Amino acid sequence: MITSPISHRRTRAHIEWLLPAVSYVLAIFGVICIAIATYNPDRGTDLSLLNHIINSSSASWQAIFVLVSVVVLFVVINIPLELFKSRAKLIYWGVLMLLIFTLLTATAISSVSAWLRVGWGRTIQPCEFAKLSILIMLARTLSLQEKPMGTFKDFMLVCVQFGAPAVVTLAQGETGTVIVMGFMFLVMILFSGVDIRLWWAMMAMVALLVAAFFGYALFSGSTDYRITRILSFLDPQKYYNSAGYQILNSQMSIGSGRMNGIGMFVVGSISQLDYVPEDHTDFIFSAIGEAFGFVGCCILLGLYLIMILRMIYLARFTEDRFGQLLIIGVMAMLFLHIFENIAMNVGLMPITGIPLPFVSYGGSNFMTNIVGIALVVNVVKSRSSTTQIMFQTKQRTKRRKRRKLLPIGAGS
Repeated sequence: MITSPISHRRTRAHIEWLLPAVSYVLAIFGVICIAIATYNPDRGTDLSLLNHIINSSSASWQAIFVLVSVVVLFVVINIPLELFKSRAKLIYWGVLMLLIFTLLTATAISSVSAWLRVGWGRTIQPCEFAKLSILIMLARTLSLQEKPMGTFKDFMLVCVQFGAPAVVTLAQGETGTVIVMGFMFLVMILFSGVDIRLWWAMMAMVALLVAAFFGYALFSGSTDYRITRILSFLDPQKYYNSAGYQILNSQMSIGSGRMNGIGMFVVGSISQLDYVPEDHTDFIFSAIGEAFGFVGCCILLGLYLIMILRMIYLARFTEDRFGQLLIIGVMAMLFLHIFENIAMNVGLMPITGIPLPFVSYGGSNFMTNIVGIALVVNVVKSRSSTTQIMFQTKQRTKRRKRRKLLPIGAGS
């Protein structure tokens, strides 16, 4: 039987343009939103958009990150995919050593020791790069195992590969990043073909740990900032003068935008008066809701939905297990960032310090996301004719099985 042209188009190697296009639409929008969130009317009120961006240090730096990322995207796309697989251990151990070095040398900022100074007054956040190193390492290990995590040795190997960077990141105080790592880990092993009973057992363990943490937060009386964030999520009014302040003012800012928003660079707006701390980073969605309203928020969510669904589609038609797991890992990483950031901005999830992908200010997170998109494009570009033949054979086998199951005369 001849394979349909549609199946061939879905599996063929090609340059994936949609994901980078959506990413840079979000990135440019992010630069504008950062300028809005950091707007200072003392520098002028009747300025062009470009001058507003230039007058904002954060927006200017983010624009530089966007420009530099084009080179990064091009380089990562053109590195042979097999090289990432063969050098996965080198990438993993290099980033792990950088994490440990950061933990030992970094100065704590708000109880978090995750930033490493690199000169020119700038810092990098190695735990962001750790997400990519875990992703590449797990994709390699799970793709090499005929039955992923089928033996106790294989199970422990995969858990240690995830656990080592996660423990160091947790010691730095980056709980939000560890949550992202854990979500990536669970999604990747699910799609790797692991025994579903083992996966559900791991999910049950995670649920017990989360329940235990919530219980500890409620009854311990601890003043740890992570515990305070949990308690403020449960009752923000009670903690208005601490962690609840950010949640309540973020909700007020989003609500003030109503349907179409109040507009950009408005003197006296909630974002301009700095009622929402960190509204150019973790809480940038509050500034978006105020400036662009419900309509603007829906358009933003629509772009993110296109991105996530596109990656699921590309993974579905990628037969190479290493490449497929890379796409799944990047999708999981971005999905949790989007969900958790927006949910905590509207008060549906506790504050975790997770930025909004491509939009929030931050060079390390932005570059990590761009490299993730570049890896997906690389996988699609590297699809071989062998992969297409494997997919076509699989489709023919499915059709034969369906014909055998049809009752006599069903096709007439």
